[in-house]
Amino acid sequence: MNPVAILQHEASQGPGYLTDFLQSRGVPCVVFQAARADLPTSARHCSGLVVLGSNASVNDSPAWIADELALIRQAVADDVPVLGHCFGAQQLARALGARVTRNAWPNIGWSRQAVTPAARHLFSGETHVELFNWHYDTFEIPPGATRTLFGLHCLNKGFAHGPHLGFQSHFEVTEHSVRAWCHESRHEFAEARGPAVQSEAEILRSLPERTARLHRVARGVYGQWLNSLTAMGAAPAQAAR
Repeated sequence: MNPVAILQHEASQGPGYLTDFLQSRGVPCVVFQAARADLPTSARHCSGLVVLGSNASVNDSPAWIADELALIRQAVADDVPVLGHCFGAQQLARALGARVTRNAWPNIGWSRQAVTPAARHLFSGETHVELFNWHYDTFEIPPGATRTLFGLHCLNKGFAHGPHLGFQSHFEVTEHSVRAWCHESRHEFAEARGPAVQSEAEILRSLPERTARLHRVARGVYGQWLNSLTAMGAAPAQAAR
């Protein structure tokens, strides 16, 4: 099969556990540095497209954001399954015709989120899951999409649109990446305010256990998304660049 293309934007926000999962399933992947204008030449050369988080807002003006959005729109048009994490989910929402706006308050840290009945199959039948968050914006649910998750301090935490999945959370983080993210963005703890902002100490509390639970959830979600690649008929392998 063609490689899965993973679009990374920040050094501290890599594919993490997703890479481990894909490797365990024998699925090839290629990581592109999208914020450096490093993108696949065409979505048609990818069996799937993953878009990771970013410190930028999708409403910012750098050219790479518009170029990435065009690539996601091409993937949707060509039935290449897209998986968006946080910023990536916001880009996917925009590609599907929805708006991205400022949330009422920042979401930083771990939060318990409710799984909608329509999405229980993605989460092994669970009704609630604890996920990791770091975002200031929120997306609308795109036309024709189904809400999959909602939270107390951010209503739209996830959606599904055919084979495409967008989540306003991070399934891919590891112990190392959470610690690196906290270190890199320590100034935000002093600046961000609101009921959904945790301290660094709270974020790091019981981190091994929390990330282990998160990865159990991720295996179910990633497995369902991977099934969509097969269902869409991934082509024989070729270079993605």
